[in-house]
Amino acid sequence: MTVSEQPERPAEPVLITDAQLSYEEELAIRKRRYKITMGMRIPCMILAAVFYQIPWLAVTLLVISIPLPWIAVLIANDRLPNKASKPNRYQPERPALESREHPVIEGPNR
Repeated sequence: MTVSEQPERPAEPVLITDAQLSYEEELAIRKRRYKITMGMRIPCMILAAVFYQIPWLAVTLLVISIPLPWIAVLIANDRLPNKASKPNRYQPERPALESREHPVIEGPNR
């Protein structure tokens, strides 16, 4: 590839903090969310069995555990949100110009 064939580069460099997560990292986060959500179903069912003598509590725990697989799939299939924050970029201090009038010294006329 010669110099004239190289593609144009963007004027502003891309910060590494602006880069998205790799597919593998994002998939690992989504798997972890799925496991956590599905992991909440088993304790709900066990607690419903433990509290069988309090019917309203047992039924409530069972009703909570029913939609958890559906919620887990929805959460796992959802893409992670993009970062909305902008990183702090170094801005060198630039002293402001004085706004008052300055005397002008004129040289000898020629």
